[in-house]
Amino acid sequence: MSFASIQFLIFFTFVLGVLWLSRAPVLEKVAKGRMPQIRQFFLLVCSYIFYGWWDARFCLLMLALTVSAYLSAQKLEKGSGASRRLWLWLGVGGPLVVLAIFKYFNFFLESVERLLGMEDIRALSIILPVGISFYTFQSLSYVLDVYRQKYAAEKSFSKVALYIAFFPQLVAGPIVKAGDFLPQLYEDRKPTLRGLETGLQIFLFGMIKKVVLADHLSVFVDDVFSKPLAFSGPTVWWAVIAYSIQVYFDFSGYSDMAVGCAKCMGYDLCRNFNLPYLSKNVTEFWKRWHISLSSWLQEYLYFSLGGNRKGNRYVNLMITMLLGGLWHGANWTFVAWGGLHGLALCIHKGYRKVAGERSGNALTRGFSILGTYLFVCICLVFFRADDFTVAGQALGRMFWWESGIVQPYAWTFVAVIGLLIATIYAAVRSRGLGQIEGRYLCLDLTRFWGLVAFFTVVGLTIGLAYTGTSPFIYFQF
Repeated sequence: MSFASIQFLIFFTFVLGVLWLSRAPVLEKVAKGRMPQIRQFFLLVCSYIFYGWWDARFCLLMLALTVSAYLSAQKLEKGSGASRRLWLWLGVGGPLVVLAIFKYFNFFLESVERLLGMEDIRALSIILPVGISFYTFQSLSYVLDVYRQKYAAEKSFSKVALYIAFFPQLVAGPIVKAGDFLPQLYEDRKPTLRGLETGLQIFLFGMIKKVVLADHLSVFVDDVFSKPLAFSGPTVWWAVIAYSIQVYFDFSGYSDMAVGCAKCMGYDLCRNFNLPYLSKNVTEFWKRWHISLSSWLQEYLYFSLGGNRKGNRYVNLMITMLLGGLWHGANWTFVAWGGLHGLALCIHKGYRKVAGERSGNALTRGFSILGTYLFVCICLVFFRADDFTVAGQALGRMFWWESGIVQPYAWTFVAVIGLLIATIYAAVRSRGLGQIEGRYLCLDLTRFWGLVAFFTVVGLTIGLAYTGTSPFIYFQF
């Protein structure tokens, strides 16, 4: 059930309607103070219905991971010594084994087959559950936080289950930490007019990114990457730039829609993007791009390897980025993408250690932003290509121009202009905050002209929406 579908709009309208009706004083009185718990149980059931829409068997897997996280956390809090270490291994190792089987078993099997030249290895017929990487990481972070005694183990199983299964962020993030979400379950969170007004507009903003911009760009990008040798060098460059905008609009659009859905229901989710293409270096880029994943990798993988304090920091950083690349997909091209970013991070940190921090003038910062963006675009060739052959063909066309099809795809111009306007607006509006932060332009829907503008945008979104099939890119991860 994709956010950009009629089924989801019907489903979400039903969920929101029930939650709104639950605010009735008579129901609050009948519930005798237990209405917050009833709302949460209702959301839990709806989250499993949402996830089971793809395949009901996926729900059993998510339930098993939830039970594992809940029991492990309980035992970790009460245990000590060897018993505590055993439950840590079970709480962390179990989900990782499940993730490895469903997502990576056939990948490594095929890699060994190619390496050894074997032909009789049979792959397993495994369906990759949607969003397994996201809710697996959430269950892992919960167990690790309890082990590190950052938080007490949650006594309520239903609260842990809702934390892992909360449907707005379930299949494509953002990856929410227990310390950010579980405390909200101890408050009387419910829909409000203000939350509904803001949430609907944030959701619409994400919808525009996805169905109007990202999906139209996907047509051009898919065409070029299916046969890069047929296109001219400038056209391949144009497709790579289009893909950089597509993947940003697609994923940040989903994050916006998730934040908007949660806001409508009274919950708050973390921000996942902060104008990443304004980054002056790769280190800054990873503080702005997919923030929930980069912070997760830093806190639970990089620091666990020793970070800057134990071992070689550059080795730890490379391992983190290589595994971060593999997290995105069972393909060596993703590992290469992560390795390139890891190498760039090591070079930047080494340079900064020798040269120190340098702010530079406006011209220097401008070239730094442009250089970082071009590096990100080149790396995205491996992120998008199906294999190294396609990646090599695309890079060959980009750097050794040859004649071919010239296609100045018009929607790319529209997307570039839209991205520039949105970036400038966000940067100017947040100037007084001391850092560049994205801001949503929310209208006052209590006023007539605010409603007129809102429904005009809704109409334009429907009229300009891409009507083909284009799932969210990060569903596969």
